[in-house]
Amino acid sequence: MAMHQFSFPTPISFGEGVRNLVGEHLRGQGLSRPLVVTDRGIAALPMREELEAHLRSARLTPSLFSGVHGNPVKSQVVAGVAAYRADDADSIVGFGGGAALDVAKTIALLVSHPGDLFDYEDGKPDALPVDGPMPYWVAIPTTAGTGSEVGRSAVVSDDATHLKRIIFSPRLLARAVFADPELTLGLPAPVTAATGMDALSHNVEAYLARGFHPLCDGIALEGMRLVSRNLVTCVREPGNREARAAMLMASMMGAIAFQKGLGIVHSCAHALSAVADLHHGLACGIMIDHALAHNVGAVPERFQAMAQSVGLKSEAPDAFLRWLAELKGAVGIPPGLGGAGVTRDRFGKLVEVAIADGCHPSNPRACNRETFVGVFTAAL
Repeated sequence: MAMHQFSFPTPISFGEGVRNLVGEHLRGQGLSRPLVVTDRGIAALPMREELEAHLRSARLTPSLFSGVHGNPVKSQVVAGVAAYRADDADSIVGFGGGAALDVAKTIALLVSHPGDLFDYEDGKPDALPVDGPMPYWVAIPTTAGTGSEVGRSAVVSDDATHLKRIIFSPRLLARAVFADPELTLGLPAPVTAATGMDALSHNVEAYLARGFHPLCDGIALEGMRLVSRNLVTCVREPGNREARAAMLMASMMGAIAFQKGLGIVHSCAHALSAVADLHHGLACGIMIDHALAHNVGAVPERFQAMAQSVGLKSEAPDAFLRWLAELKGAVGIPPGLGGAGVTRDRFGKLVEVAIADGCHPSNPRACNRETFVGVFTAAL
């Protein structure tokens, strides 16, 4: 597979083996002490040891913070900031899935800005500005899902309430991305499926989001096409390098596209992560067809365009929803909430969190409390 380099707007190196460019890149920036930020699972794998050996071969002195686990919470960021300072680090290498990368970028924020992390929450009336110089940080994704490596936001939960808070600023963007599909070859089928549905949900909801943004619309449609042709292959043939590369690209495309906005699926998924501690990608995958049914009547022409993008013969507005349900079955995503152990007694809290979430205001059809009651009921 050829190596490619492009900027959109982050400089991106894409292709097998690009992870081996990181050390020289950091050295070229005059840096020498990177803090590798990753999760507990990645920390125990040979790929983490290989990365650190590579960095040392470039005459760097890496240190490790592997305190990320589950959905990221503020205490993990605070611990990472302490590790950065204790190790006298001068840069950050985010290495992992969306959780590790979101923690990496928020460590970079808090290292260089005063106050509490949630003082910088997006949309907060008295939010502090993200305006100071930040440590140089680079991203190496190991999953094809959130696309956090090219995102300008981080989602971090409150430890006590589990509510997700969004920190947003273009200054959070990684200074360089090294997207190496080889790192995704070992992902087990359930993780591949869940992260793949996360990537799909980003592309779909970005395309449906309110507002005029043809650039994001075009990216989102192509991202959907890539998912439709490659996700099932990745699940069934985990060593298929071409399919893995396509999904990694679709993941980045979804994250770029959703600067336009997201919608009802993500508000449902954020509630499920907060209340039931569901993996975000799995939550998106379970809810996607049930939640999107709310939107069909509002933008039927968009559902027709999505059906065309994924190669369906029928462009009837509901054909896309049927395809989503079939895709879930093909990759092992439960058809409804019961398959993930979520019961009706949690609906009150789920609806409360979903209605307070910041994603559904950009949904093409307005959502209220009754909307979410209906959607969660349909998904049960």
